[in-house]
Amino acid sequence: MLKFDVVIVGSGLAGMTLALHLAERCKVAVVTKRDLLEGSSSYAQGGIAAVLDTDDTVEEHIRDTLVAGAGLCNAATTRFIVEHSKEAIDWLIDLGVPFTRDATHQTGYHLTREGGHSHRRIIHAADATGAAVTTTLGQKLKAHPNITVLEEHIAIDLITSKRLGLEGRRAYGIYALDKQADRVVTIAAPHTIIAAGGAGKVYLYTTNPDTATGDGIAMGWRAGCRVANMEFIQFHPTCLYHPHSKSFLISEAVRGEGGILRLPDGTRFMPSHDARAELAPRDVVARAIDFEMKKHGLDCVYLDISYKPAHFIREHFPNIYAHCLELGIDITQEPIPVVPAAHYTCGGLVTDLAGRTDVDGLYAVGEAACTGLHGANRLASNSLLECLVIGKAAAADILATPPGTQPAILDWDDSQVTDPDEEVVISHNWDELRRAMWDYVGIVRTNKRLERALHRIELLREEISEYYRHFHVSNDLIELRNLVVTAELIVRSAMERKESRGLHYSRDYPETLAEAHDTVLTPQR
Repeated sequence: MLKFDVVIVGSGLAGMTLALHLAERCKVAVVTKRDLLEGSSSYAQGGIAAVLDTDDTVEEHIRDTLVAGAGLCNAATTRFIVEHSKEAIDWLIDLGVPFTRDATHQTGYHLTREGGHSHRRIIHAADATGAAVTTTLGQKLKAHPNITVLEEHIAIDLITSKRLGLEGRRAYGIYALDKQADRVVTIAAPHTIIAAGGAGKVYLYTTNPDTATGDGIAMGWRAGCRVANMEFIQFHPTCLYHPHSKSFLISEAVRGEGGILRLPDGTRFMPSHDARAELAPRDVVARAIDFEMKKHGLDCVYLDISYKPAHFIREHFPNIYAHCLELGIDITQEPIPVVPAAHYTCGGLVTDLAGRTDVDGLYAVGEAACTGLHGANRLASNSLLECLVIGKAAAADILATPPGTQPAILDWDDSQVTDPDEEVVISHNWDELRRAMWDYVGIVRTNKRLERALHRIELLREEISEYYRHFHVSNDLIELRNLVVTAELIVRSAMERKESRGLHYSRDYPETLAEAHDTVLTPQR
């Protein structure tokens, strides 16, 4: 058994922020199912939204967030996070994050603009901000004597009062599979943080890395946490469409810097869908692309920035330029083929502004959590900001909370299970689940589609549950078990919403209701 003051599940920006803020006073374990830098945060291209320019204001950033969130953002949460945005960026700069500089700007840094923002307020490191931030913080983590990074470990479940036969509802750590040793380890801690990211892999096409399988959301749900607004899955409008490139994102900033969406014949189509054209929020752009693809029977549309000077494109989008060029696409000379893809989970485990969930001792931060910031549609580049601000707030709450006594914890018992005989069951169910979600719970939804999806998911859940009970756990089985739970939460949440709002568009309920309400699901306890 491993014992720590705090165990953090996930090594993205939220988990890293918590670890670094806690490490001076706590023994911290960071559990990550691949290597430290493999996660959605590292793949974030655009940047971090923050009020840094004197021409910008907190009120305007709040207003832009509320508009994008389609009436569902929590006003207090939004204000808290935006008001702490400059402080969060200053912390990253102090740690040495190499943001792109601009000597002509009053801040000394280049600020870009993205869809839904009324100002240039996105601080970035070229077009690979997430990688720059997580690489810098990752070096600090690995060098800190109080932080233990457990790579190639995947969390299986939370250790809870109920599992231990105790009264109350509290978390005491996690069980995790050490993938290299192929054994389950017990990690005990009075404070447990879920920072495991979103659930993009529940869909067939996604910009997310393979690690985004809804693990934290599913574990929290099984432990007794409420989830909110899971129907709001943000589909990024522009994922590179190419048979030899898996889930490569074409940054929002390409449209922010003048990229134009065109049909194969060169026709620009966004102005006919929205007055803001390419700078409309992501849900509007994604639905417009989906509409045009279905109308014209297209496999993709095209994002064109080739009319800009070649040196401008190479300077602002060096990674996108290089990746496309490897595939034979010179974006300085020709448009980029793009399709929408599942990108961001706006809902998650219900938390307060300190990251506290319904289970004592359990916190959730980042994409796995629902603070109320994103409402019905996330404003571009607010997600990394949320990780930073709520991560610091959660750390402060943990440091101010007495740890309490840890009960005796039993090690994982797998004496009654055997090695699986046919692992094809896992791969088949994985594929069936993701295709059903893509076909029936995508950008445009109907009651009939949702009913079909739920029927298939319920059958898959029973089959996967039986498989889980009888066989040794593996990485793929753990992820599949979590994916099917998360898929059901998305579908049930979508069925609850009898309107179209933000990222949830229903042909059966095309109107938006006068009053906005969160969709909150409560597990049986």
